[in-house]
Amino acid sequence: MLHMEDSGALDLFIEVLVRLVVELKSEQYLRCILDESQKELCKATTMRGSLPTFTLLGKLADAIPGFADILVVEHSNLVDHLLMGLTYPNEGIKAAVCYLYGKLYSSPVGTERLSALFEERLCGLFLNTLGHAQTKELQVNCLGLLKELLKSDHFVSILMNNSKTEEESENPDLLEGDNPLPLVLKKLLLTRDEMLQAASSHCVAAVLVHSPSRYAPAFIHADVPEFLFECLSCNSEILIWSVYCCLLLLTEERLFFSKCHTVYGIESLVRSLQDVLQLNNVELHKQGLLLFTEILKRQPVEIKLFTNRGVCIEAIDVLMETVNCPVLEVVVEAVRAVAAFLRKDHLSSPPVPYEELQKLLEAVLKRCADLSPPQSSKRHAGDLLFSVSQSHPANRSLSRVPQRQGQFLLNTLESFRNACRLAVEFQSDPMAQENAFTAPNSESKDTLSNFSEFLLRICDSLCIPMVMNYLERAVSPSVMEVFISTLNTLFTVVPNMRNKFSKKLASSSFIRLTLELKARFCSVQSNPALNQACSSFLCSLCLSLYSTTEKERTSSQEEQEMSELLQKGLPQLNYTIAESLLLLAETPEPFSLDQSLCSHQHCFILLLYFAYTLGDRFVPEAELFLAIRNFLLSAQDHGDCPPPYILRAALYLLAVCQDKGKALDLRSLCTIRRILDNLPDLSLVYVHCPLLLKFFLCYRELMGRFGHQVLQLWFSWGDCKQTETEEAGFGVSDQLSSANPLLPILKSNSSILLILLDLVCSSSVEVAWKVLMTLRTFLERNEDVLVCDLLRSQFLQILQQLLVESSSASLQANRNLPVLLSLLFLVQLRSKGVRELDSTDFKLLHQVSNLCGKCRPRDTDLLQPSLNFLYWSLHQTTPCSQQRAVAVLLSNVSLLELLQKVLECTWLRSPPCEPAYLSSEDALLCSGWLLVASLLLYQHRYNTEVHQTLSLDLTEVLNAVIFRKKKPILLLVSIMQFLRAVLRQNFSSSLLVIVGQNTAQGAAQPQPSSLQDAALQPLAVQQVSSLVVSLQNLLVHVQLQKDLLLSQAVVACLETLVEYLYVKNQDVALHVASQPWHRFLLFTLLNGGQKSFLQPEVLRLMALFLRYQSSTIISQKEISQILQEAAEANLAELPEATSRALHLFLCQAVVADMDFLFICPFLLALLLSRGSFADLEKQRVDSGLEIYKKLFEVKRKDQMNALKNLIELNDINQQYKIIDIMLKGLFKVLEDSRAVLIAADVPPDGPFPQDEKIKDAYSHVVENTAFFGDVVLRFPKIVHHYFDRNSNWNSLIRWGIGFCNLTGVFEQGPHSQVLGLMAQELGISEKSPDYRNPFKTDHSEFFPSADTFQKALREEEKRRKKEEKRKEIRKGPRISRSQSEL
Repeated sequence: MLHMEDSGALDLFIEVLVRLVVELKSEQYLRCILDESQKELCKATTMRGSLPTFTLLGKLADAIPGFADILVVEHSNLVDHLLMGLTYPNEGIKAAVCYLYGKLYSSPVGTERLSALFEERLCGLFLNTLGHAQTKELQVNCLGLLKELLKSDHFVSILMNNSKTEEESENPDLLEGDNPLPLVLKKLLLTRDEMLQAASSHCVAAVLVHSPSRYAPAFIHADVPEFLFECLSCNSEILIWSVYCCLLLLTEERLFFSKCHTVYGIESLVRSLQDVLQLNNVELHKQGLLLFTEILKRQPVEIKLFTNRGVCIEAIDVLMETVNCPVLEVVVEAVRAVAAFLRKDHLSSPPVPYEELQKLLEAVLKRCADLSPPQSSKRHAGDLLFSVSQSHPANRSLSRVPQRQGQFLLNTLESFRNACRLAVEFQSDPMAQENAFTAPNSESKDTLSNFSEFLLRICDSLCIPMVMNYLERAVSPSVMEVFISTLNTLFTVVPNMRNKFSKKLASSSFIRLTLELKARFCSVQSNPALNQACSSFLCSLCLSLYSTTEKERTSSQEEQEMSELLQKGLPQLNYTIAESLLLLAETPEPFSLDQSLCSHQHCFILLLYFAYTLGDRFVPEAELFLAIRNFLLSAQDHGDCPPPYILRAALYLLAVCQDKGKALDLRSLCTIRRILDNLPDLSLVYVHCPLLLKFFLCYRELMGRFGHQVLQLWFSWGDCKQTETEEAGFGVSDQLSSANPLLPILKSNSSILLILLDLVCSSSVEVAWKVLMTLRTFLERNEDVLVCDLLRSQFLQILQQLLVESSSASLQANRNLPVLLSLLFLVQLRSKGVRELDSTDFKLLHQVSNLCGKCRPRDTDLLQPSLNFLYWSLHQTTPCSQQRAVAVLLSNVSLLELLQKVLECTWLRSPPCEPAYLSSEDALLCSGWLLVASLLLYQHRYNTEVHQTLSLDLTEVLNAVIFRKKKPILLLVSIMQFLRAVLRQNFSSSLLVIVGQNTAQGAAQPQPSSLQDAALQPLAVQQVSSLVVSLQNLLVHVQLQKDLLLSQAVVACLETLVEYLYVKNQDVALHVASQPWHRFLLFTLLNGGQKSFLQPEVLRLMALFLRYQSSTIISQKEISQILQEAAEANLAELPEATSRALHLFLCQAVVADMDFLFICPFLLALLLSRGSFADLEKQRVDSGLEIYKKLFEVKRKDQMNALKNLIELNDINQQYKIIDIMLKGLFKVLEDSRAVLIAADVPPDGPFPQDEKIKDAYSHVVENTAFFGDVVLRFPKIVHHYFDRNSNWNSLIRWGIGFCNLTGVFEQGPHSQVLGLMAQELGISEKSPDYRNPFKTDHSEFFPSADTFQKALREEEKRRKKEEKRKEIRKGPRISRSQSEL
């Protein structure tokens, strides 16, 4: 073998020999071979002949497991020859020696025996051999030996020259000595052989594994990282893996980054990742992402990693691709890389790629959401945590959730948190606000503002639901720490959305969630990071909500105090909800300096306050109500005075929970009152909330002391109608749905009205206006509240104050006065039925009329409600009061002058563009015309003295109707009402003077026309004709517009006009009534929508024509058609206006044409027997009432007889007793009867009741009221003695008098005066100047002298007191009477 020249034959021979030794398994043959090999090596003259021996020993060591140990232990001389082989200049021999050394050092025994040899002699030779190796065989064998050597830390230390001092190691010149290992390996990396590069990188990794901090600097100073990054451009997965491993180990050394190797190689790494992702090697994907993550994490802030924006975009694309990878393990690593990537220094190269970042974050969150199971139900955060805490104990909280999924969620949240922090950091960088390269006048979406809004939006839509879904199954402190800290960061991401975001969180039970997390995971000082995150989040949330809810009075000092309290107290507030409630009732120890208890109490109250303001009522109201009450009592007993913002929160919580808890006792109310009395201003604790308002107003103790201030604050606090509305995008539930929450409180406690009316006088103009608007709405919506008498007196006081304090100019500028007048008119409308006007009413009438006199016609806001009030005052009262009211108004000269100006505005102002629209000026004109028409009517009726006349141009008045010029319908109706009034009085009213009559035109006419004009004065025939034509046209217009009010007014005006003409000149009247145009008008009306004769305006017109015998207008055929249609109609279902018109027509038909009875006798009999529904109803009502009147007369005779017997007693004492008993029974019956009538809603002027119970109540009221009047008039002193002391009797008899006045029972006959005399005697109505009690003269014997009367009263009082004292002595336990006493 030793002398063979052929290398191929030699290799074959060595292979046969090795196989023979292995197959024989003979130790003897093996030792023989070793002995022979040693002999040959010893006698070899050159090393070239030793090559076969070295090769054979290497093959044997490779084939036989224990061969290396035998060679080292028993044949050490052979090993010595190996050193000589390394010095021989033959790389084949060196390769064989290195291969054999590799096998020897792979054995533990060989490593131990040859350790000294390596350190003393072999190390230098080996490094020199490796450094100068030229053949691949030698390079590979050397790397194999190096790999074995690098397994030992001792050999690594020798190879890396660890014996050098630290100063020498840090000196790069010393590190670049003869063949140091880093330089040798770098040389191999320079080769283009991927196998050698892979082996070299493996060796670098093998060195660094032992101690990166010790050995990495040598490689870094040798610029090995630079060549490793260059190797990433290869296609070998093994090489790429090796390089990833080496670089990953190098990242643990800061010098790796400070030498900017990462800046140099980041582009190569990103490109390598792009190529690797195309391969189907999951582990390589993971390793590359891990390296990328570590570089991103460890890169120093001061050294910018991405100097090129294009590389940054490529990195985002790589991350996006890996996030969408179907392999979860790769996605987990990708999300970690995303979290590390989102740093300001990585993305500070302008412009910042915000759009790409949005897509990346959205992909991360969606991928995490897709991996989560679907959410089972939509519940609030606090409920989710509570359910998990009940079903998942802490020791197995993650049992149902895969660990990898929980870790993935954690990494996702860290990515999102880093993105939020990035947005906050960029807020201070002007270059990062938007893309500086955006073209002018173009809008860029790549801005920080859009990115920040995206973060907030995606948190609400993806991040929060994803965590809530996770909470259904498990709770991880680390996950919740990142999540809560992320939410805390979001408060500053979009400052202008902070308030909305905080409201959304609070309303979604995040306060409860955070408290539960702290109680569960942060007790006994565990999980400090989570505790700090939760405490900071709660502090930020509360301060944000404070600035939102308290924006009307935000105080920087108060906010600072609250911030310090929360920062100090929240980290220690790690109690459950139940424990915290108990904590509120605890009292600090006396003289204790520890304020932690107060701090905890105050913090918990603030958290409850902000949670409850946003609808998160996670504590039962009854328990919270009791806890807050105990807290206030404890604070008061201890002498503490909580800060105003704590008192504000406590009062709010009491108000919110008051409906669920028991009413506060007197002690609690006194405590609250004392606490509030110590405050300098109630506004410090006021919260603009309907429930707090109700809280103060439902307790008399609080309302009496603070009601005025609270209502003042309520109306002064911005918009009094409604609390903060729901924010768009972050909906908040309202606490009260009513438009004005004060209205139901007013309805339940009408005494608050007095406070409101006082506010009108004492508050600012704005507050007074809001109060008046509230009162107006209250009265409009609550017709059943009887407060009219109360309001009238208060309105009089307010009106007097305003009129005294204000001049005419200031009155017109006062915007509260129109509201007050409208409210006064509304109160007047609420007074149902006709009633006597009292002194307050007349004073109001006087004040309002004086106010009108100070106004100008253009002051419509003031005049409109005032004139309405005056008009209604005239029509809603009895004739007696009506007469006085007319006198008051007619005595006011300035009022009449104003009315003169208002009426003249009818033809002075320009016509409106829209005829259907009733402007404020038109409405004022309507009120003016109606009021003047009423004054004309009642002045004529009562012959009232006139102090100022009204002058009107009749031509202008007629032209207003004839030439309508798009006047509103209501104005036309009002003017026609005025025309009816003056026509009925034949233009002879002392109040009205007609001016502007054109007599010259009449003189030029022929004689007959002149005579007719003279007879019709002040009208002219031409004016009459024009007016009739205009009225006819209006009727046609009515038919088109279907306006019943106008049709009734037109027909009534036409009837009054024909009546006036008939009085003045019958020929003219008959001529007007018989015009052929009327027949065409009737056909036009009949051809309208109804096509029926049974229309009110048609029937009244036909009755008018029949009355004046206009046979040319209406024939027997039309009359027969009407009768036929009436016979076929259901008369009971006809409207009242139609029934009255039909009755009028039938009466005129009977009078006008007697032959008609012979033509259709059966139809007339049918109509007369059935009549109209209204006539039948009236007949039934009249018959019932007439029967009762007869019975009433019988009852009155019995009452008179009883009264006569009472008078004839002539014993004042007996009369005193009888009247006392009689009055008590009378008013008891009257009160019960009133209740029955009100419950049955029986109108006094309606039909006589048929129900027996109601009929009895009706008769009791009428009869007892009349009888009480008889007693009052005959025994006034005795009645006054009882009546004046009982306010309930006063109200009952007022109601009784009003009821009786409307029944019609007292209209005629001997009892018609008793009600009026009684009212004046009792002072219910003012006594007229000529009033006298008729019984004082006729029956003076019934009234004893004053002395006798007073003496009898004193005796009766003494007797009663003795009787009561005797009854009191008998009360209580006493010995039973004996039989004899009985």
